[in-house]
Amino acid sequence: MHRLWTLLIVLIMSSFTWVAAAETIERDCPDCPDLVLIPAGSFQMGEKPGRHVTIQKSFAMGATLVTQGQWQALMGKNPSEFTACGNACPVENVSWEDAQIFILRLNAKTGKHYRLPTEAEWEYTCRAGSKTVYCGGNVPGAVGWFEGNSDNSTHPVATKKPNAWGLFDMSGNLWQWVGDCYTESVKLTPPVNGSTWDQQKSYAQFTDTCSSRVIRGGSWHNSEEELTVTRRSAEDPTVRVHSVGLRVARSL
Repeated sequence: MHRLWTLLIVLIMSSFTWVAAAETIERDCPDCPDLVLIPAGSFQMGEKPGRHVTIQKSFAMGATLVTQGQWQALMGKNPSEFTACGNACPVENVSWEDAQIFILRLNAKTGKHYRLPTEAEWEYTCRAGSKTVYCGGNVPGAVGWFEGNSDNSTHPVATKKPNAWGLFDMSGNLWQWVGDCYTESVKLTPPVNGSTWDQQKSYAQFTDTCSSRVIRGGSWHNSEEELTVTRRSAEDPTVRVHSVGLRVARSL
């Protein structure tokens, strides 16, 4: 009987894909974002067959989108259109350039190195070692807010199921700015070391300006197809819209 139970336990355990849990880092100030430690590792980025990318160093990622309350505390104003949603709702109507100012002030306040995640870091963190359709599962309504359940509005962060590394709203609620310039070229694929396009100065397409920046994750008014792990889009870095916000990363 003991052997039978042992065999049964082994069979049950073998049916699961085990993903190492990420470690939560204490926030750097009362109004700072909660952070999750993301381990270094490799993954296949993009649509199959994908591109093998290695995240060479561990880093910290915001457990949630930056909230209206956090933005207000640091910037002294709330630019969001969905203000009735409350301080726990994600800040939107912020440009990529606005995000850089927020990060500069956050760094000055904490003495840390906050930044936007690279596109590769974002997808790596979204996947969290899994092969699900969305960040955290295969059912969009379980992990995110989108046109099918949002009632045409943002919602408080961390009210849907997190992914395996404890990150919320990676799919849905708001599109999220990342650090990279946008390119659609198949030949100019993301750097295999997980850095941003901007850091790869050998690429000829770089000039002093970047006409569009990558956004990832989908938002409250997008279809479920636009919330998938590999879906990409872009916006002008000066544009402010009520479907785009941000999530910060922090170098360690």
